[in-house]
Amino acid sequence: MIQEITRRKFMTTATLATGFALAIQPIVAQAVITTDTEEIVAGAVKIPVKDGEIPAYRALPAKGENFPIVLVIQEIFGVHEHIQDVTRRFAKLGYLAIAPELFARQGDVSKLSNIDEIRQVVAQVPDAQILSDLDATLDWAVKSASGDVNRLGITGFCWGGRITWLYSAHNPKVKAGVAWYGRLVGNATDLTPKHPVDIASNLQVPVLGLYGGQDTGIPLDTVEKIRTELKSSSSQSEIIVYPDAPHAFFADYRPSYREKEAKDGWERLQAWFKQHGL
Repeated sequence: MIQEITRRKFMTTATLATGFALAIQPIVAQAVITTDTEEIVAGAVKIPVKDGEIPAYRALPAKGENFPIVLVIQEIFGVHEHIQDVTRRFAKLGYLAIAPELFARQGDVSKLSNIDEIRQVVAQVPDAQILSDLDATLDWAVKSASGDVNRLGITGFCWGGRITWLYSAHNPKVKAGVAWYGRLVGNATDLTPKHPVDIASNLQVPVLGLYGGQDTGIPLDTVEKIRTELKSSSSQSEIIVYPDAPHAFFADYRPSYREKEAKDGWERLQAWFKQHGL
């Protein structure tokens, strides 16, 4: 059960993970991509939200202002080093990228060593809370870090891929989204009332969905289902399926990493953002 915060604001004690979640060992050390901080500013920040504050990791060019913004949405393992590195990759491309820790109220998943324990924490996170926290993150990016609200993109991985679809439907200010192997269907609950397939036909924001043909957790029939639903929308969204790729093919620190597909997806992301004014 989710603990309700009523009489006082919360101050999260969660910290950004500096390494990788224990639950996803072994790491493929030789495949890990490391992006330096030369000519960028990167590090942990605190984001004010309606009931306190949450931690986040942000990166942006060291010089300039009014940068296009990219919200980077975590996997279920939290804002660990891989997600932080992705924000630095965006900063090198000229973006202000920020990855908020969206499980902060429910628990610090970086300290958990069992995947089932991590899932129990994640299962308690309401979609409404996530969307509100992302709104607050965007507000912080504009007010505190020289971000341009009129050039907003979003991308997310696995759990974050699902949120990418939902936030693109929630906030019309989003210019483009890229969802990496995010779950598309599910049961409607009080915490998760809608799923990507439910919002696809009315979606207005262009979202590029990147999926693996060998992903055992996201059946291809669900990918085809959202592709069909998107035909009724005005978003001009697209779905790309890499036939030989498994789930998490972009995660260069995991055995699932597929260099060819990951590089192609990253290039498609950049082109998609540029195509839509980011």
